[in-house]
Formats: sequence, structure tokens, C-alpha cells
Amino acid sequence: MPTTISPTAPVSPPVTLTARQRACVEQIARRQTNPQRLVRRAKVLLAMEAGANNRQMAHQRPLNRGTVCVWRHRWRALTPQLAQVEAEGLRDQALTTMSAEGLTDHPRLGAPATFPAEQIVQMVAVACEPPEESGRPLSHWTPREVADEVRTRGMVNAISTRSVGRF
Repeated sequence: MPTTISPTAPVSPPVTLTARQRACVEQIARRQTNPQRLVRRAKVLLAMEAGANNRQMAHQRPLNRGTVCVWRHRWRALTPQLAQVEAEGLRDQALTTMSAEGLTDHPRLGAPATFPAEQIVQMVAVACEPPEESGRPLSHWTPREVADEVRTRGMVNAISTRSVGRF
């Protein structure tokens, strides 16, 4: 069942690629060793250049419209740098690398570390000690016993057995 787009649908900013840029993006889309997210973004970019707006792209592919919008704007922001690489006459490999970097996610910050590296080293040092030196009637440490010992020594206020097991 074909979908019709309203004639009053918002116009997405155009994406234009030079012949060299298109060849590089097509190479990214075809390379079998590339991660699928990179290939998908390259294909989305090629469809954008063919004139598809954000709504059409989101409908044609299983993507959120906001995601399509993000990649359109990131590519448009990268366009001047790509033009400069082309003007400098650099090889297609440099252009392909820059294009792939432009289609790659930005690093995410994530949550801050719960325990600094120094505390982790101290906890590992406790686990390397013989348990008898700490007055524990054990032949080997378990994560539960290490967690209890580091809390007893005041190295940390609270720590789960699972966290100790990961360290």
C-alpha cells in the first residue's frame, strides 16, 4: 500500500554529494566488513541525496524521524570539511575515511565511575592477601568476603558483591 505525503509536509534541508563523495559513500555502503549501523547510515545518506525527506526516510526504513534528522544535520555540517579535502586534492581514501567518521556515533559520556582506580587497586590487593591475615577462617577469598572485608577496613562505605566480582 503506497503512502502519500501531504503536500504541506515540511521540506527537509537538501543533501548534496559530489561525484567523489557519492562514490566514497557508496563504497561505505557496499563494504561487507563495515558495521551495519555505518552501512545503514550510508544508505540513508544516499536516499537523502536522491531527494527523500525525513518523514519518507523514517517510513521507508525502520528509523525514528529524529534519527534521520540528526544524520542529515551532521552530514550537512561535515560538507564544508569534505569540500576542503576535495579541493586539496587528497586521495579518495582520505575522503572515505572522513565520510565514515562523519557517519560514526560521537562518544558517549556514560555514568561516572563509582570507585576511583586507587580504591579498586586497594580492593584487589585485599583479595591477593591470604584470608588468614585478616582473621577470616577461609582458604580462599570469595567476592562476598572481600566486599565485607573492604567495608570493615573502611576502604568504601558500600559495595556490592557483584562489583567486587567484576574487579
